[in-house]
Amino acid sequence: MGIDDVLARARARYTRVGPAEAYAAMAEGAVLIDTRTDTQRWRDGTVPGALVIDRTVLEWRVDPSSGAADPAVGGLGARIVLLCNQGYSSSLAAASLLDLGAADVSDVIGGFQAWRAAGLPVQPPVGAPAGAPTPPAAPRPGSP
Repeated sequence: MGIDDVLARARARYTRVGPAEAYAAMAEGAVLIDTRTDTQRWRDGTVPGALVIDRTVLEWRVDPSSGAADPAVGGLGARIVLLCNQGYSSSLAAASLLDLGAADVSDVIGGFQAWRAAGLPVQPPVGAPAGAPTPPAAPRPGSP
């Protein structure tokens, strides 16, 4: 079994949404969680209204029993839509939240890159974090 198999298994567990559907879900009260790296957000900008939670701590920030939950998420019963850069790691993260007992979780097909390509709102980058290296070039299409 390779990563493509793991990804397919993860995605078979929930319904993914396109960028426009994710935007509409936000308007209806869903929490859009941006799990991209600092460098990606610095390079490409952010989604207004999205909650930024690093992928490395996502489960702890969503699970109220962790002792480190972010109250802005609303717990495992909240409608959660995950956004990564291209829609790969957010799929694995969605499956992880389902394992924790999340009731309504999804991710954005194509991630932030598809969001931006759809012309949806993006807040331009406002400057590099202190000590940040020069951002790398955008990844080539089809790479996670």
